[in-house]
Amino acid sequence: MVVFLHELRQNRLVVTIWTLSIAFFLATCVMLFPQMKDSMGDLNASFSSMGAFTEAFGMDRLNFTTLIGFYGVECSNIIGIGGAFFAAMIGISSLSKEEKDHTVEFLLTHPISRDRVMAEKLLSLVMELVLMNFVVLLVAIASIRMIGEDIPWKEIFLLHGANAFLQLELVFLCFGISAFLKKHGFGIGLGIAIILYFLNLIANITEEAKFLKHLTPFGYADAADLVTEGKMDVTQICFGILVSVLVTLAGWIRYRRKDLP
Repeated sequence: MVVFLHELRQNRLVVTIWTLSIAFFLATCVMLFPQMKDSMGDLNASFSSMGAFTEAFGMDRLNFTTLIGFYGVECSNIIGIGGAFFAAMIGISSLSKEEKDHTVEFLLTHPISRDRVMAEKLLSLVMELVLMNFVVLLVAIASIRMIGEDIPWKEIFLLHGANAFLQLELVFLCFGISAFLKKHGFGIGLGIAIILYFLNLIANITEEAKFLKHLTPFGYADAADLVTEGKMDVTQICFGILVSVLVTLAGWIRYRRKDLP
């Protein structure tokens, strides 16, 4: 587990910064709810009449005057976008950084196979996501307790669980793509996350584009769907994970045959 532990040590600063950033903005958002609660009735009426904008963010199906409605629109977006960017960034750089920084010359001179390198790197990415999500969940629960609100356990676990699957899908997808790159490719990773996010917004706006929800992990992590339906779309999650695993396998095969400098 040498590579696994090395990756955790090497990425500890990045993981810490992203985790604390997401947790901070999430806690700040939750803390604002008591101050905004009294004026939410007027805001709720205003947002409900904003047409496509309202539908894009699911504000036509969530009640701002309740904690879970506010949490679903505001806080869930922080977790979703921040977590997606984090997953894409660590996934896309996992293999490509070895070539860019020329550390692959040192790594593969040791008695360790490429299969083991990839397996331990992928395992470290999953562990980083687990740690980040665990801390963010604890902060969310603590923040809700601090403002004196009852914790909607089912909805909170649904929202955080769906976003964890979203991040897992993105990290596998970007990890597979990184095997085809010779540079960090941060722009590619973030671009993938942004495109997938906007596909879900488009799907929410018009019925003709509803099929796009099946092409993006943001589709099954949509707060309005999760809160109103009370469950995750297991079929879509399995399909998304399957696609990302296939991309990872393609990257795995590519990396085993790749002529590394």
